[in-house]
Amino acid sequence: MSAVEVLKGHVLLAEPFMMDPNFRRSAVVLCEHDDEGTVGFIMNKPLDIRIEDLISNFPDFETDLYYGGPVSTDTIHYMHNVGDMLDESIKVGRGVYWGGDFEKLKFLIDSRLIKPSNIRFFVGYSGWSPGQLDQELSAGSWMVSDMHSNFLFKSDALSLWERILSGMKDPYSVIAQMPDTATWN
Repeated sequence: MSAVEVLKGHVLLAEPFMMDPNFRRSAVVLCEHDDEGTVGFIMNKPLDIRIEDLISNFPDFETDLYYGGPVSTDTIHYMHNVGDMLDESIKVGRGVYWGGDFEKLKFLIDSRLIKPSNIRFFVGYSGWSPGQLDQELSAGSWMVSDMHSNFLFKSDALSLWERILSGMKDPYSVIAQMPDTATWN
């Protein structure tokens, strides 16, 4: 069992030497964490594709699409800050919601009531079976941070891992300054 308490709404930060290309320097927001397992989305891996290219009949919408994780990469998920407008949304944390009625989402986007700054779309998700994340935490594969809605909706995705780590106490703030291509002699 991990000594670190992990809750829905926390952020997992990949340890700096993680070599798994799916999670290298990733910041994963957790949307579900219970006895049945864990579900989250990588917040800092933008893709070079538009959502309209993947979903037919989707309103014209200038927004980024992100790699959510290696599980079910044939699915689209979304997180937003308009839970009060989107029925069936699941509250993840303060100002952060997951999912909701997809047809209503398209209507709200088409009506310009939801803007790109309100939502992030993900291809696939990150998932852990029961107990798996605790084992990875015990092995030191992840660091845990609190979530802030700005991480999703106002931060530069490519520098997010470093930004969150820099805001943590030492030694994490020092680790955040390590270059991604560090090599040892």
